[in-house]
Amino acid sequence: MGANLSEVAAHAGVSTATVSRVLNNRAGVSETTRAAVLASVDVLGYQRPAQLVARRSGQIGLVVPELDDPVVPLFAQFIESSLAQAGYMPLLCTRTVGGVSEPEYVDLLREHGVAGIIFVAGLHGDSTADLTHYHRLTDSGLPTVLINGYAAEIDTAFISTDDAAAMDQAVKHLVALGHATIGLAVGPDRLVASQRKATGFADAIRRQVGENAPVRVATGLHSVEGGTAAAVRLLDDGCTAIVCGSDLIALGAIRAARRRGLSVPRDVSIIGYDDSRLMAFTDPALTTIRQPVIAMGAAAVDTLVNEIAGQSKLRDELLFTPELVLRESTGSAPRH
Repeated sequence: MGANLSEVAAHAGVSTATVSRVLNNRAGVSETTRAAVLASVDVLGYQRPAQLVARRSGQIGLVVPELDDPVVPLFAQFIESSLAQAGYMPLLCTRTVGGVSEPEYVDLLREHGVAGIIFVAGLHGDSTADLTHYHRLTDSGLPTVLINGYAAEIDTAFISTDDAAAMDQAVKHLVALGHATIGLAVGPDRLVASQRKATGFADAIRRQVGENAPVRVATGLHSVEGGTAAAVRLLDDGCTAIVCGSDLIALGAIRAARRRGLSVPRDVSIIGYDDSRLMAFTDPALTTIRQPVIAMGAAAVDTLVNEIAGQSKLRDELLFTPELVLRESTGSAPRH
């Protein structure tokens, strides 16, 4: 039953306009006044709006893809730790093929009364996905933050790695080593991250190799096997260096090179993306682009917690600059 504004206003000693602002979760009301209005709603036996019920909870949903991508556990671990330090209980929801879907997790978390939800590499990063469940979240006023992926039609906060900056760093490094025939191996082209990497790579090639230089991009599965298949196509095209869309793809590219009897980095240089755990211990140790996981996770948690506390909602994308980590999988271009 909806609250009677006049009755609540009289009980709380405020105007009906103030009650309306509180019940619609709008800014411009002090926390003391907000608490008084909500207390009056409770005392008078009215039901709080759904988004205000959620604000009372100390639990936050964390929805992530399958944990076989080694960078995902890094995000999950840091975000869970940060939420706990902020006084919230994280509820980890892992999407798997044939398992609970992302929209189903959203429904479950809302029924559970969470205070907010953070998505890591969710369906917001798939340009072909149905985004209805995100619109339901934003319409309900439930605080939401989306990491790595972007959809302009979703009215919420986005936290992303600057893929264009990453490609610029990678290509600049390879060109400095004498490489001119450089390829990019990325995941499916329906993914926003793949699209952004491809666009950034093309811009970097034209800027640093030559305006008319060929742009060589191979897409495939976001896996070691996908990286192997993509690298085969790029090696067939004469590439002496390959930038990869993930560390898993890079491991597949190394495998493809070795199957041809090529040495990394003597014959072909390979750069990964993520700097997930153990990449410093591969053979050779992988040169890779490090996602600023800690900074991104902290920003996501701060953004969500601030919105839950009633501060203004971030409706924009924050881009974080990655770091090129030099190891042993890149070297001077081979002389023919």
